[in-house]
Amino acid sequence: MTDFASTRSSQFFKLFFNGIINENPLLALMIGLCSSLAVTTSVANGIGMGLSMTFVILMSEIVISVFRKLIPDSVRIPVFIIIIAAFTTVIDYVLKAWFPELSKAMGVFIPLIVVNCIIMGRVEGFASKRPLGSVIPDALGMGLGYTWVIAGIAVVREILGNGSVLGFQILPDSFQPILFFVLPPGGFFVFALFISLNLFLKKAVNREKSV
Repeated sequence: MTDFASTRSSQFFKLFFNGIINENPLLALMIGLCSSLAVTTSVANGIGMGLSMTFVILMSEIVISVFRKLIPDSVRIPVFIIIIAAFTTVIDYVLKAWFPELSKAMGVFIPLIVVNCIIMGRVEGFASKRPLGSVIPDALGMGLGYTWVIAGIAVVREILGNGSVLGFQILPDSFQPILFFVLPPGGFFVFALFISLNLFLKKAVNREKSV
């Protein structure tokens, strides 16, 4: 019984950390890049978008995994889209009701979660074929892996582009904001640095495993 619990726990963390580093949707799979680079001009937007994505991918994977055997193959894609759209609508209304400024700042990118290829890829390639115990760590790992990347990119861009984070001045008044990091080219530059960081982390983890 103890060995079984240990195995399940090991599988849970393996799937979870897979989305954080090894198969990070942005840094490893490189999907869903448009919205991630568009909203990372501020940390608040990055965190809001990341948590919204995590909620939608988690709930969508759970529902699709539970009902996967009842969904006919001929209509699975339309059904997946409807499920994803339902949870996207929920988070969109929650943001509009409780965080109107954040919702306005992110604009069309919250409704566009429904067509984000990260979510569609996971529900089609993973949740529709796996039991509930596997999809929860997968969804959490993918969602939080997406979140830490866009929040991290936003921190770098906001500090160098404005000298502040979440409205708090970080750099001295003498610092001259670097406009480059506020513009799209700055987003791609910081994104490239994060890809390099992810490769370094993957090598470090694999090195520890081989020891």
